[in-house]
Amino acid sequence: MGEKMLDIWRETVKVRFGDVDRSDRLTLGSIFGFFQEAAISHAAELGVGRDALSDNGQGWVLSRLSLFVERRPAYGETVEVSTWPRRWERLFALRDYTIRGEDGEELVRGRGAWLVLDIEKRRPLRIQPIADIMPHNDGIDAFPAGPVNLPPRGNLEKAYERRALYSDIDFYGHANNARYVQWIQDATDIETLTKTDQIRLDINYLSEVKPGETVELWTAQFDGAFPGENADSADYPSPPGPALAYEGRRPLSDGTGQPVFRAELRI
Repeated sequence: MGEKMLDIWRETVKVRFGDVDRSDRLTLGSIFGFFQEAAISHAAELGVGRDALSDNGQGWVLSRLSLFVERRPAYGETVEVSTWPRRWERLFALRDYTIRGEDGEELVRGRGAWLVLDIEKRRPLRIQPIADIMPHNDGIDAFPAGPVNLPPRGNLEKAYERRALYSDIDFYGHANNARYVQWIQDATDIETLTKTDQIRLDINYLSEVKPGETVELWTAQFDGAFPGENADSADYPSPPGPALAYEGRRPLSDGTGQPVFRAELRI
């Protein structure tokens, strides 16, 4: 069920069996799925959804997202997923997200940056008519810092590689943003992810992955420092544990070794 209130979209969702891991708590991949579905629904309500843009050969694609998990809700819990547009930064439409428990406790919060893509040319567009009708929701911040522009990290080691197959590909003919998070989970120690509760994840999507393409997953632990001038700011909520860097790359065998995403996980 959804409703629009103060240009904020709210959905009530029950955590299902397929949403949890062995600890019986919501996974990062499922959180991304919750965020994605809420954003799609809200965009449609605002008249700038998938169908409206598809008529003009356009579509929304996620460029980057940051989130902080204070507590992972368990199987059977009912949560409220909320999302709202914030403003535009050049080509990027910023959108905030929260997940709250039944008692109103804030469990997860995040901010993403979306682009409008020319589907045929695969290029981002500046669409002023869309920007003009999107609410800004000034002063309603879930994640003041916004996503981090992640730098390359050294000493990465190859964890595994995989091909983008049927279950990875979405309506726009490329690997869905939530699937990248599944790949990150699969490149991470099972016990590390299962035991943790507080999580910070930042991900930058650098290049689309098309059906049949191979992606190598590289990862390493690092000191946990945030890049940028606000590295020590309270705007960067983060757990105190280890930090892991990830990079998805096209293999050198295809002649590029081009990064397709970078991510940092703090637990």
